[in-house]
Amino acid sequence: MRGHGGRGGPVVKPKNFKGTLKRLWHYFGNERKILSIIFLFILIDSVITLSAPYLIGKSIDAMTIGGKVDFNLLEVLVLVLLFAYITDAFLTFLQSWLMAGVSQRIVKRLRSSLFKKLQKLPVSFFDTRTHGELMSRLSNDIDNVSNTISQSTTQLMSGGIVLLGSLIMMLILSPILTLATLITVPLVFLLTKTIAKKTRILFKNQQIQLGKLNGHIEETISGIQVVKAFNHEDKAIEEFEEVNTKLKQVGLKAQIWSGFLMPLMNVISNLGFAIVAIVGGLLAVKSLITIGVIASFLTYSRQFGRPLNDLANIFNVLQSGVAGAERVFEILDEKEEIEDQAEAITLTNPKGNVHFENVSFGYRPDVPILKNISFEAEIGSSTALVGPTGAGKTTIVNLLTRFYDVTEGHIYLDGKDIREYTRDSLRKCFGIVLQDTYLFSGTIKENIKYGKPDATDEEVIAAARMANADLFIKKLPNQYETMLSENGGNLSQGQRQLLAIARVMLARPALLILDEATSSIDTRTELHIQDALLKVMNGRTSFIIAHRLNTVREADTIMVIDHGEIVEKGSHDELIGKRGVYYNMFFNQFKNVEGV
Repeated sequence: MRGHGGRGGPVVKPKNFKGTLKRLWHYFGNERKILSIIFLFILIDSVITLSAPYLIGKSIDAMTIGGKVDFNLLEVLVLVLLFAYITDAFLTFLQSWLMAGVSQRIVKRLRSSLFKKLQKLPVSFFDTRTHGELMSRLSNDIDNVSNTISQSTTQLMSGGIVLLGSLIMMLILSPILTLATLITVPLVFLLTKTIAKKTRILFKNQQIQLGKLNGHIEETISGIQVVKAFNHEDKAIEEFEEVNTKLKQVGLKAQIWSGFLMPLMNVISNLGFAIVAIVGGLLAVKSLITIGVIASFLTYSRQFGRPLNDLANIFNVLQSGVAGAERVFEILDEKEEIEDQAEAITLTNPKGNVHFENVSFGYRPDVPILKNISFEAEIGSSTALVGPTGAGKTTIVNLLTRFYDVTEGHIYLDGKDIREYTRDSLRKCFGIVLQDTYLFSGTIKENIKYGKPDATDEEVIAAARMANADLFIKKLPNQYETMLSENGGNLSQGQRQLLAIARVMLARPALLILDEATSSIDTRTELHIQDALLKVMNGRTSFIIAHRLNTVREADTIMVIDHGEIVEKGSHDELIGKRGVYYNMFFNQFKNVEGV
């Protein structure tokens, strides 16, 4: 069987063919009325298709029976045939046009459902899947569904009608010739079953290798700067060639095996054609049937065999489409973020008092990240989280924003467990600047307004000035209307970070989370940013994650996190005075800097 899996993808057998097909049928919705119209056109078209061989046979008999040509009858039959073929072409066009619309509307709904679902899934879902694999489901798999709907639906309906109609017409014309035609049917099913069994395994392996290749391409392109910076181009090409070679090998075997199908099907079809011709000739010699009947029967036998051949190809398309739909439904069936409690309230006018009480958490049940963490951040205070990589600093803010929920313990905001608030209202009170900032394709102004879409241009400019971004923005050709490429690729890392800080400043949230917010900014710019951050942090509860300890010296409280526990807590001066872990960290970091 040939692969018809969108964009040259392979055919993969779905795990639950009937269940997935039934579920996909629900997406047809209002399209069922149009499908009824399409079916009516197919029915009319099939009647015309079935009548054509009969008319051809009558035309031949009009020229052969009695030794003279019946021109009047022949003229009528030719005109009827001409009208039938023109009508057939017109109805075929209408079917294709209507079916294309049905296909695209259904795929639009399916793709929209999938994209909306992705927005509702927890962060943990994305932590365990590659971006390339998810993108493949949004594009390749849904394209397979589109191909299935547009190609298979009309072919299945018309094929079934023509198959049954041809069989009836053949029985009417000659039961003996019909039996001769049916001899080849078991051969068709045996051939299809044998090759399908072999190609199914090969195509499944091809899908696995294709997924690996897509993942490698996505990673390489996304990290092209790192690839070039470390002179990894040759290694990337080598890895690509290795996966690509495996894909070629399994794909070649799959295509060779699937390529056997149609030639062998044609052999069987021609064998059946020959049998009909021989048997028909013998019957004609004995004057049991006319030459016109033989001509009609040969055409009907072709029409009878064609749907059988088409079913082999349709089976591939259907398998691929249903498998694609199944992969989409796997995402749609994923558990969304834990729903808000039935009695959850909307958080309004948050003050910013945060209290962690005996909080424990692990991304995996058997690997704890935080162990019995307890602390309180008072309203308007700044709390710095420092410690080695992997100690649990970012996990604390992930729990605070409910990207994850605690395994044990409680987190309180303004005296209430954060799970008592609706998740949307909780997150609206936070402004977050991450270490790896992300900018969207669009203008600089649109990116700054991301957290406050209704902001005025004056507010955008004011936020940019506070973040010290206004200076470099005004030097750009289109200033605030400058278009950014994907993730702001046409800006420096420091400039992207400045825009991210401006975005938070514009939103003016009640609580701030700064996760290495100045890590990608040069020292001179950092001094300006620190002043701006102090202004925006004034009166707001702030959490600062930092490895550069000079950025947290002014924090009200510094917590040293190590192995998921708070090992030290206090102000900069208090911790220096203790001469403990923080003291060693600070002086190891600045031992070569004068005046510390």
